[in-house]
Amino acid sequence: MIVCGKSLAVEGGQVQRTVDGAMLIAASSAASVLESGGESVFDPNHWAAQGRLSATAQGRGSAWFVKTEQEEWVLRHFRRGGMTARLLTDRYFWLGEERVRAFAECRLSARLHAQGLPVPAPVAARYSRHGLLYRCDLITRRIAGATPLSALLAAAPLSAAHWNGIGRALEGLHRAGLDHADLNAHNILLDAAGTVSVIDLDRGRLRAPGRWARGNLARLQRSLAKVCAGLPAERFDAACWRQLLDGYTAG
Repeated sequence: MIVCGKSLAVEGGQVQRTVDGAMLIAASSAASVLESGGESVFDPNHWAAQGRLSATAQGRGSAWFVKTEQEEWVLRHFRRGGMTARLLTDRYFWLGEERVRAFAECRLSARLHAQGLPVPAPVAARYSRHGLLYRCDLITRRIAGATPLSALLAAAPLSAAHWNGIGRALEGLHRAGLDHADLNAHNILLDAAGTVSVIDLDRGRLRAPGRWARGNLARLQRSLAKVCAGLPAERFDAACWRQLLDGYTAG
């Protein structure tokens, strides 16, 4: 689809109207998105034709790594989970532009990243609407050298310093009010230096302090137990969890 209409500055960037929807482009990425192809940056075939695309697994959606002239991106196409996935696959009910899931995640990521918190920098989001349904995509900057916590644990135990660092990062996000809807071992990344990042903010929201933070941690604890089932006991045990909580309370 070609881009049409004028852009409108909004929270999180600028909205550029398209033939059947709109793009939300982060202010810092406007030039690189337009230079790289405008709306076509959301099409995996556009990047595959240039030899700049590689597949990756990230959450429920389809995701790819993209190497542009300037930087590396993660392109994610939103797909449903659960029972509704069989019927609607990657389509969502239209409830207004403010409720578009990719736009909401882009804005939330922009706000948290601007505060120096450990989340990916957003590049752009896009939706295409067809009647009462829409599809959407999100592009974020790739976090260099980062590996999912689940993959790290599959390979080797983590040090106490790593567990402490994870706890500190989560406390900072909770203090900022981030209620992560799917905090699990796949959505926490660590790089070679042990720097922690948290990805996949879909359906996340900012809230006042409350019991929801404990719910986030409980979900993560269940996820860690699940991914480490069948692995050597030291990959995740009570001592590891205490080390994470030590970092959380000291954060």
